[in-house]
Amino acid sequence: MVKFEPSVTLPNGEKMPLLGLGTWQSKPNEVKDAVEYALDLGYRHIDTAFVYGNEEEIGEALKKKIDEGVVKREDVFVTTKLWSTYHQPAKVLEAVNLSLKKLQLKYIDLYLIHNPAGFKFVDEKTLFPKDKDDKTMYDQVDHALIWKELEKAVDQGLVKAIGLSNFNHKQIQHVLDNSRIKPANLQVCRLLLRL
Repeated sequence: MVKFEPSVTLPNGEKMPLLGLGTWQSKPNEVKDAVEYALDLGYRHIDTAFVYGNEEEIGEALKKKIDEGVVKREDVFVTTKLWSTYHQPAKVLEAVNLSLKKLQLKYIDLYLIHNPAGFKFVDEKTLFPKDKDDKTMYDQVDHALIWKELEKAVDQGLVKAIGLSNFNHKQIQHVLDNSRIKPANLQVCRLLLRL
C-alpha cells in the first residue's frame, strides 16, 4: 500500500488528504470497484456528490473495506455535496441525511454546497427540473440561509466540516459575512469547453 501525502489541516482540526479519488462521471456498477481498488492502494479521500448518482455504490465499497479491516472509518475522508434542488432551508438537513444513508456513514467529513444556483425541488430523482416550455426551473435562495442549515448539521455531528463549490468571490463573501462556522474549503470544478 502506498501512503498518500500531503494533507491540509482544516479549521476544525481534521486533516484532509490533498489527493483523492474523484467519482464524477463514474460509470454505474464500476465506481464500487474503483473505490475498493483505490482504498486498497492507499487512497484515503473519496469525493462524490448527490448529483453524481453514485453515493450508494460508494457506500457499499466503504462498508466492505471497513468490514474487511482494510481501513477504519476515521482514516477515510469523504466529501459529498448538497445538490441545487435541495437549497431550500427546509430541505438541507434532509439532503444531508439522504447522503449519509446512501453512503452508509454516521458522519460526512466535508459537505459542500455544490453550486450557487438553486433549482426547484420536484422529487429526489429530478436533478435538473424543467417547466412545460423546457426551461430550467430556478429557485433563488439566500446562500446564508442554506449555510445556517449546514451549521446545524455540524452542530448535530452529521458533518464535520462545511464548504463551498463553484462560488464566486461575492457569493463567498456573503457567506463569510453571515456565518458562525467559516467555510473550510472552496472546491472549483473546471470544465473545458470545445468551441
